[in-house]
Formats: sequence, C-alpha cells, structure tokens
Amino acid sequence: MSRPENDASDLRIDTSRPHPARMYDWFLGGKDNYPVDEAMGRQMLAVEPGVPVMAKVNRAFMHRATRWLTGQGIRQFLDIGTGIPTEPNLHQVAQQAAPTTRVVYCDNDPIVLAHAEALLKGTEEGAIDYVQADARNVDAILQHAGKTLDFAQPVALSLISLLHFVSDEDGAYELVDRLTEVLAPGSHVVISHLTADFHPAAARKVDEMYKANTLTLAPRTRDQFARFFDGLDIAEPGIVAAEAWHPELGEPVAGQDDIISAGYVAVGRKP
Repeated sequence: MSRPENDASDLRIDTSRPHPARMYDWFLGGKDNYPVDEAMGRQMLAVEPGVPVMAKVNRAFMHRATRWLTGQGIRQFLDIGTGIPTEPNLHQVAQQAAPTTRVVYCDNDPIVLAHAEALLKGTEEGAIDYVQADARNVDAILQHAGKTLDFAQPVALSLISLLHFVSDEDGAYELVDRLTEVLAPGSHVVISHLTADFHPAAARKVDEMYKANTLTLAPRTRDQFARFFDGLDIAEPGIVAAEAWHPELGEPVAGQDDIISAGYVAVGRKP
C-alpha cells in the first residue's frame, strides 16, 4: 500500500459553497461536511424528504455490486469519484470476499484526500492506492492506477454517483469511452446515475438549486444512461432502480419501500 498520489496544485477546502461529496456525506449521517453543505441538504429535503434513504440505497447497491463482481472472479477495482470514506468501503467489501483484491480509489475533493489513509488500510494479501485527480484527467488516473492494477487483466470500473456531475459538454460519454477502451475483455463497468424520469418536478427544483450554487447537475433519461454501456453486455437484471439490482445479495435499507428511486443503476461486461 502506497501513499496517496496527488496531481492537484491547490488542495484548499472551499467552504463558501456546497460540495456534492460533502452533501452526500451529510445525507449518510457523516460528519465531514460544513454548514453550507447542510444548508443545501436541508433545502433538498424540503423538496424530496426521501433523499437520505436514496443515498443509502445507492451505497447499498455499490456493496452488492462489489460482492457480485468478486463472485464473478474480479480481483481488481478502479473506483473513480470515491467520495468521503464511509465504512464499509469498497475495498473492505471486496477483500472480505477475496483478500487478494487490488483497489485504486480516485477523487478530487481535498476532504477525501485528508481521509485517504483510512482508504489504504486493507488486507496484507491485497493492495490499495489512492489518486487525487479530477475524473476527466483520464491519462493521470490511468498512469497512477497502472502502478497497482494490471490493465491486461479484468478490472471493475466503478462510477458511483459520479457522471451526473459531468455534463455532455464536459465529456461525460467520452470519459467513459476512454476508460473502457483500456480495460481488458472480461472487465466490468458499474454505474449509478440520477434521473429526472421519476421525480420531474422535484428534479427541476434541485437543478435550480445546483445552478444557483454554480454546481453542475446532469440527470439523464434511461436512454441517455444506457449510452454509457454502448459496446458492453449489460448483466441481469439490466437497467433498474438501485434497490432492484440483485436484492438477494443483501443490505435492504430501512425506508426503501416507501420511496421511488431517483436514479438508474447497471453493470456492463466488456466482451
């Protein structure tokens, strides 16, 4: 396990405006957030009270997908848009099932970097690394990740609640294409993504909040979400709400039956 890599020249934490990763932490009940994050979080709760449950459902999907992938023989993970560590983290789930699993985390939030040491504690048989980089800096991510991962062998690319913060104009589809291109056959791509399909009125209000805080939010339709899996074989049960993806793998979230999910999830395999 190595020290975190860093390609950022300015790692000051901006507490003048909300940050999606810190808001997500607040929804999950974490403590690594600031009043500005809580304030916007409460505004969102006024629009959609079920957001904390949705956040936990999304997290539980990541856990189930990780277990499923280790069951498919995957022993390498590249998790981009890691977010603030919340146990169990991806490597803890994967290495519990397969201790030799190798994981590289990547994020650009200084708070995540501050907690990166917690992400680097895994099994002696496995390996973990952390890269501080913007998700769009694909070359830097792959260069650093290649020190830990063998891209000639299958890798699971995890993009959990990331792509709805990258607009089409900013290259969301190109980002996924470039990352998928380097993956070996048998690799998998795991994505969860916000949509306005189920809550159009609430989605419009949330979009206005993000714009007012100069934040990017790009919820996508089912067809737009499916485009991220072009050229991949989508695993059963296909494109579904997070709680509907292999529920038999466990981790139901209290209250999930009382909400309608705000996003799609899927796992695709590279032939």
